[in-house]
Amino acid sequence: MSHAQLKLAQEAIEAKGWWGAHRFLIMRRVSQLSILFLFLMGPWLGWWLLKGNLNYSLTLGVLPLADPLVLLQSLLTGHVPERNALLGATIILLFYLLVGGRVFCSWVCPVNLVTDAASALRRRLDIRGGADLPRATRYWLLALILLLAASTGGIVWELVSPVSMLPRGLLFGMGAGWLLIGGIFVFDLFVMKNGWCGHLCPVGAFYSLLGRFSLVRVTANRRAACNDCLDCFTVCPEQQVIKLPLKGAKKGASPLILSGNCTNCGRCIDVCSKDVFTLSNRFKPKLDPDFV
Repeated sequence: MSHAQLKLAQEAIEAKGWWGAHRFLIMRRVSQLSILFLFLMGPWLGWWLLKGNLNYSLTLGVLPLADPLVLLQSLLTGHVPERNALLGATIILLFYLLVGGRVFCSWVCPVNLVTDAASALRRRLDIRGGADLPRATRYWLLALILLLAASTGGIVWELVSPVSMLPRGLLFGMGAGWLLIGGIFVFDLFVMKNGWCGHLCPVGAFYSLLGRFSLVRVTANRRAACNDCLDCFTVCPEQQVIKLPLKGAKKGASPLILSGNCTNCGRCIDVCSKDVFTLSNRFKPKLDPDFV
């Protein structure tokens, strides 16, 4: 294992303590596992606070929540959604337009638990290199699943979507689904760094389009304090979104990370010992006057 891997977040731990260097990571895991448990505890324990799945659910028998991507595919098949589905999709759209579309990927999606585990193991084993695909590939796959819905009259993507398959498999048995989930883990571990979430997943591509307009943003408000440790780049699943806001002061670039591909996962905030990053909003980057 390289010296750089051994030092990852060590400076942050020394400066802020273990909790300060892992708080967003821990909160994300609590969020992901809690949401997954809410869906599972009805069938498992008979506590029906939440009925349904990530595609459509009813909270406390009153509040409908619907995946807008599934709704869009349904519309393309020629089906007319029910009122609750339209209402639920609108609620979700407004929520992610506020907090950031790819917050779904980092705070909700159960597959992120698998890909983050592969990424952490890849760093620990110091596996470098591998295959490369344009990050735009995910947008082509998004276009493909929408085209399939329109041409086949069915929501084909949901038959193979790992986002739907993992919770469903935990309820009814994974069967061959383990091959898909295991394949994603192996792919991210040995073949391509952040391969599934960062390059292929059409669900992430859809939510990144919403993320372009979201209010909540990560900002490099103390970018002049950066000591070039590269810990933020190491842990970021979308490294391309950090470079300009962090190093673009001489080019007049905003310190705000405005890319819709940012997942607002907060790991850059966690691992930075200089507190370069913080959460802000797109209209107020909160620059620290002592570090501009």
